[in-house]
Amino acid sequence: MRSFKRVAVIVGLTALSNMAFAEEWKVAKDEEGIKVSLSVVPGSDYKAYRGVALIKAPVATITRLQEDVAGSCAWIHECKVQKLLKHEGDQSWTYAQFNTPWPVTPRDSILHVTTVQEADGSVTRKINAEPKYQPEEKGFVRVAAADGYWKLVPKGDATEVTYELHTNPGGSVPSWLANKFVVEAPFNTLKGLKERAEKAK
Repeated sequence: MRSFKRVAVIVGLTALSNMAFAEEWKVAKDEEGIKVSLSVVPGSDYKAYRGVALIKAPVATITRLQEDVAGSCAWIHECKVQKLLKHEGDQSWTYAQFNTPWPVTPRDSILHVTTVQEADGSVTRKINAEPKYQPEEKGFVRVAAADGYWKLVPKGDATEVTYELHTNPGGSVPSWLANKFVVEAPFNTLKGLKERAEKAK
């Protein structure tokens, strides 16, 4: 019963997350088996992104790569360093630092991730930023908000991976960089995950 309630809560939260986005998603890039779509978010200067890829590896392999918090920095777009702050049951808090092109100040983030294993074998990881979880680091601008999820759905010997996120990077970010980031972040992240998962399966 407890696990059922947990699933119901996470599904509800994910639905609420999606409701914040516009109904219309427009494909921005479709290459190498990875499709990236963007959506305008009412009241935000930044678009939400959704990346979808079919990875020829089981869900277990992909979750193992994701749960290696420090190691996953190698395939997350522009990740400089990442570490686990706390793990408690199905919840984790992670800290990451990201590279940015000059003259933009580098960003860091603290994410609260809730993981749910569903009855059909799929895995959902709900993502929320918690910028006040620990004091800000000198030389970095803390990501002010992030809301999204990872969804891993078994498809025979493969896994359909969806990575959807809307962020407020905090501080001042030029529009050219913001527009570039929302396409490159999901594409490069999924590409890196795909390469490693298919090699490790």
